[in-house]
Amino acid sequence: MRETLRAKAITVCEAKIAQKGEGVGLSFYAFFRNKNDDPALLMEAAEWWIKTHALDHFEKAVKIRDMIRAGL
Repeated sequence: MRETLRAKAITVCEAKIAQKGEGVGLSFYAFFRNKNDDPALLMEAAEWWIKTHALDHFEKAVKIRDMIRAGL
C-alpha cells in the first residue's frame, strides 16, 4: 500500500475512533469520497483489505489502524 494511502487510512481511522469510540467499525470505502475519482487507489485499498489480509467487510478501526502502523 502506497504511503499516501497509509497516511490517509490512519487519519480516517483515528477520526472515526475519536468520533465514535474504539468499538467503531469501518470498511475500506471509508478512505474514499463517494465519488470514484481514483479507481486505481480504490483497487489498491481493496486488494490490501480483501486479497492480502482476507478481512471482513467491516473491521474495527483500531485493528486497521494498528495493522497499517505495523506495516502489514
